[in-house]
Amino acid sequence: MPSTVVHAAVAFLLAVGLLGRFYDRRALLVVLLVILFPELDTALGWVMDGAHRTVLHTMMLSVTAAAVLYWETVRDGSWLRDRFGDYGIRVAWVALVAHTVAHIALDWSHLSGINFFWPLRDTFYALDGELYLSASDGVVQTFVDIEFGDETGAAVDAGRTGTTADTHVGNPAQPSSALEDGPVDRRFPIAVGGWQLYLVCLGAFALVARRLQTPRYDDE
Repeated sequence: MPSTVVHAAVAFLLAVGLLGRFYDRRALLVVLLVILFPELDTALGWVMDGAHRTVLHTMMLSVTAAAVLYWETVRDGSWLRDRFGDYGIRVAWVALVAHTVAHIALDWSHLSGINFFWPLRDTFYALDGELYLSASDGVVQTFVDIEFGDETGAAVDAGRTGTTADTHVGNPAQPSSALEDGPVDRRFPIAVGGWQLYLVCLGAFALVARRLQTPRYDDE
């Protein structure tokens, strides 16, 4: 699964591209803290089955946060606007985008996915499939499977993988092997596979390249 380092690297790529003139160390720190926040649900695995990739790995959190942030920034007497101005608003929105894209959506595409609609619906969904152009079959996609039956009508499968009762995504706090007999191997991954190492290096490159560019907005 994507490591915390990979999540951070993708978030930094987004921050470099979206913060614009508000890019500085403080903004990067805010983005980093927000994208690390979902990992706190790993600790809840000790008291709730399937808590990891559920409690804080749900798109409902992003939807709710976006609605609250929009209301807070457009209303009269906005605390965020009055205290931090345009800088605070830009950083808040970029942090939310990074949380959704660099963490939640990235985990959605690996292993058992995420509990997408929790707590409204207890079902894990994984973004898994192919999209390609075939010389014989035309455009083919397998991310969403639609089957038509004579009596039941259309059945849509968008990658359902299970519920909190039967889904466990291994993590350093509660590895999968902890559920079985034998020694527990706790690993804290940095890059699992070449593509993850590539993203880590790309994120680091973006930070260094942005720092070397002029003007340095964070020094003004």
